[in-house]
Amino acid sequence: MKRDVAGIILAGGQSRRMGGGDKSLLPLGSGRVLDHVLSRFGPQMESLVLSANGDPARFARFGLPVLADTVEGFAGPLAGILAGLEWAVASTPCKAIVTAAGDTPFLPLDLVDRLAAAAGKYPGKIAVASSAGRRHPTFALWPTGCRDALRHFLVDEDNRRVSAFVERHGHVEVAFPVLQSAGQPLDPFFNINVPDDLAHAVRLLQSMMS
Repeated sequence: MKRDVAGIILAGGQSRRMGGGDKSLLPLGSGRVLDHVLSRFGPQMESLVLSANGDPARFARFGLPVLADTVEGFAGPLAGILAGLEWAVASTPCKAIVTAAGDTPFLPLDLVDRLAAAAGKYPGKIAVASSAGRRHPTFALWPTGCRDALRHFLVDEDNRRVSAFVERHGHVEVAFPVLQSAGQPLDPFFNINVPDDLAHAVRLLQSMMS
């Protein structure tokens, strides 16, 4: 368990393609999507919070602090990342945060360790996860020293593209393997965007338990 890195679960999306509401609170198996994210991500670090706007009471059962964006207007994942960085500086001794999307129930169990190891070789850079040749910028280690530049990028430049900030700041990519589940490929960063994805997640979970 990492003590010098804080975890931020990005659960603040508006979920338009799922018809609204919180994707992380959709039922999956015996619990919710967020239960699966927490079971895999939570043990990887000591400090963990949720990033989400609106009434935090809907997440009360998970027993985690809930951070609202510090930038107005539902500015997307970068706003949640910024809120996480500012919280980590104010409330923890951590020098970096690792973010994970709240709709990704099969994320890697070694995500934090591998990102932290890569970041240690390139101080000050963002360490970003990738799989199958695709970068996943919401799964990344962010040094707290980038928070002022991120606020300027998001507020003053009004740029909400996560990949654009990653490119500008400088980053190192960390490749994670595609796994196999019941003979089918399983990208550990598979996320739930539309109803068919939720049905696929149910099938994947069943195959893992059989």
